[in-house]
Amino acid sequence: MTISVAVVGATGRMGKLALEIIDGAQDLRLHAALDSKSELAQVLGADVVLDLTLPDVSPKVVEFALANNLKVLVGTSGWTGSKLATLEAQLAKAPNAAAVIIPNFSIGSMLATKFATEAARFYDSIEIVEAHHAGKIDSPSGTAVRTAELIAAAREGMIQPLIPGVGQEARGQVVAGVPIHSLRLAGVSAKQEVHFGGDSEVLTLNHEVGSIRAYIKGIVLCVRFTASATGLTVGLQSVVESN
Repeated sequence: MTISVAVVGATGRMGKLALEIIDGAQDLRLHAALDSKSELAQVLGADVVLDLTLPDVSPKVVEFALANNLKVLVGTSGWTGSKLATLEAQLAKAPNAAAVIIPNFSIGSMLATKFATEAARFYDSIEIVEAHHAGKIDSPSGTAVRTAELIAAAREGMIQPLIPGVGQEARGQVVAGVPIHSLRLAGVSAKQEVHFGGDSEVLTLNHEVGSIRAYIKGIVLCVRFTASATGLTVGLQSVVESN
């Protein structure tokens, strides 16, 4: 079976990588490559709509896809828990559609987040430091937000004390009780550190990507998964566990 893919955001870093992946995969075929001037109607008829746009554009792409009963794979940041709840309502009206939200396509990042959620039950002092290339316009990153939300979920029912200095701007943005500090620097591709402070010890989980080629395996897995998915799926781990 050949899967036709419409890439929205085809001229960006990730979009160009997606085109390269599709060209090199025997079971994938390019349906359309859309840039900021393209009409979304070009995605109609695709087996998978791959959204690699910007946080303010992505909701429009997803809404169009679901309104037309399409399956959309989202690799764009900005999909918080509240936005995902809205997606579920939209999907209820489109039984054959699917939305697969992947904050990070890296296998290593998926594992680091999984380890962080396991560690979260044992520490009350937790902070995230994430760094990305200077051209990334959103902060904190979608991966950091998702990590913080999963940490909070893992600690459900436990006492979550207010962080000291919560009113201090330099402590970063607080997501689900976890401060996130964002760096945007030349020379960096993507990096995330989750720091856990305990009694006389500190545990740090670190993951770093040297280039966007680290996302290739995850993108291929997710495109193939999305082609037959229904409903809402969030996170690369959910995709991996389904195979």
